[in-house]
Amino acid sequence: MNDVGGEADVTARLEMLRVEHRDLDAAIGALAEGGASDQLQLMRLKKRKLRLRDEIALLEDQMIPDIIA
Repeated sequence: MNDVGGEADVTARLEMLRVEHRDLDAAIGALAEGGASDQLQLMRLKKRKLRLRDEIALLEDQMIPDIIA
């Protein structure tokens, strides 16, 4: 059975996560440069960014077909 719709959903989700990851990276950079930065907020943003990276990696792994050696 061909799961083209599911693959399109995964691809769309991946793109959304990548955009959010880039946005968080920019927000973290701006907050860090701001001088009197809120360390708690900075830690939360970094933690969210790491969770996004993990989810992106998981989805990318799902898209790569299993190769039986």
